[in-house]
Amino acid sequence: MTLAVHSDAFCSSPRAYLEALWWRLRRKRLRSRSQFARLLGHSRRAYDLWLLQEHATPPTGEGSEAMPLIIALVDGRAGQRGLQETLSSLAANGIAALLLDENHLSAAAEVVRQIDWTKGPWLMPIAAGDRIAPGTAAAYRTAISGTEAHLIYADDDLLDKDRRFAPHFKPDWNSELFRHFDYLSGACILRATGEELAALASTEDWGRELVLRAVAKGAPLHIRKVLHHRRKRPKPEATAAAPVQARDLPPVTVIVPTRNRVDLLQTCLWGLAATDYPDIEVIIVDNDSDDPATLDFLSQLDPGRYRVLRHAGPFNYSAINNRAAAEARGQLLCLLNNDIEVMEPNWLAIMAVQALRDDVGAVGARLLYPDGRIQHAGVVIGMGGAAGHAHRFLHPKEEGYFQRHSLPQFASAVTAACLVVMRDRFLAVGGLDDRNFSVAFNDVDLCLRLNQRGWQSLYEPRATLIHHESVSRGFDRDPIGAARFAGELAALQQLWSTEGTIDPFHHPELSRASEHFVIRL
Repeated sequence: MTLAVHSDAFCSSPRAYLEALWWRLRRKRLRSRSQFARLLGHSRRAYDLWLLQEHATPPTGEGSEAMPLIIALVDGRAGQRGLQETLSSLAANGIAALLLDENHLSAAAEVVRQIDWTKGPWLMPIAAGDRIAPGTAAAYRTAISGTEAHLIYADDDLLDKDRRFAPHFKPDWNSELFRHFDYLSGACILRATGEELAALASTEDWGRELVLRAVAKGAPLHIRKVLHHRRKRPKPEATAAAPVQARDLPPVTVIVPTRNRVDLLQTCLWGLAATDYPDIEVIIVDNDSDDPATLDFLSQLDPGRYRVLRHAGPFNYSAINNRAAAEARGQLLCLLNNDIEVMEPNWLAIMAVQALRDDVGAVGARLLYPDGRIQHAGVVIGMGGAAGHAHRFLHPKEEGYFQRHSLPQFASAVTAACLVVMRDRFLAVGGLDDRNFSVAFNDVDLCLRLNQRGWQSLYEPRATLIHHESVSRGFDRDPIGAARFAGELAALQQLWSTEGTIDPFHHPELSRASEHFVIRL
């Protein structure tokens, strides 16, 4: 099977496969591992290989008398095809089942009477035709014993006859993602009262209604195991942002660091001028530009619309932004690279609305390379032993990993190339760390400190811009730049233990070497 997966990888992209081999021979291990992870993970037989590995084996099942009590509510309204397989898998786990089909829905009260509510049962809404893995009851009961949650969910895959495919290795609880993608219903157990079940059993989507009520009572708990094998599951829904009344939003200060490259700066400022936002202060921080055209352009900017600060010395992104933030008058800060190109006028208003929420810290946009592929769709901690951009190089119209690149969601971090945050929250955590992270990972460190204070980072793809990444400074391939990067990487790993961290919005069975959310092999 391993050879078959490698064959798929080679056939899909021979050049990329040979590059990965070449990097391995040259001992460029990180590059090789990243390339191989993406290629192998996209093989149609990658999951088959994963299933052969020992870590995919579920825990041993428990007997029918095990407590706490779990009762399956089997939805048979779409027909009873596969019902016996469902009942058999439930019985093998010691889980009692009650059938809810067109005949039984009218007798919902009778279904409620069949349940001994004094035993504090957990309910498992499940569709006829779905199965649960051996040991599912054991896994759920272990989780029940240590939680106050009202809902516990697990990973799932799809079932076609006896073949399992398309696994969904889910994030830990992500309430923002759940607004757009129901990844709980049909793969969970929950607590509900008899009154709730009686009231909902005759509704069209009683299973989801039970889930929504359970979620409203507290954050669900995630079991990072594939316990449910399903015939079908809900699909994510990429939705447009609600119309925003920009005039109701507070003042924002946009901070744009720059050095030479007047062409980039002009494009960025033209985009800001076309942005639909009522009160924008623009602070341009010039870091030792010596190009005559750039200096001439800066000198001619309207001081009523733009403030130009001079910041001399070696480039220190953190120090530059901290200085401007200290002088900003906006309630919101927008950190914006000079190589950002605005595509639509409502981007800033969309991000500002999210940043004003009580539970949100840094808000990051979806950034595209000039060729249209994704450059940033949130940051995953621990990727490559440090942090990586989720879904990088994916085209926005591709499905990707359950369309995660197209859905607003909480993230562990977002990039400061385009980041909006409340000024008082930015200052409350000390701004950017200009000592440990002068250029790289300062945004990751900022977001993690905001997260610690309960202000979670949020990825907002409905604000999409173009990023001409690292055009103005280059890629730090020189020895000095490489040494600086190595020092900042070491600081990130020391402060945040990123070499061993599992990002709660990623998954331990997804590769830490690939930004494409592919299975770990």
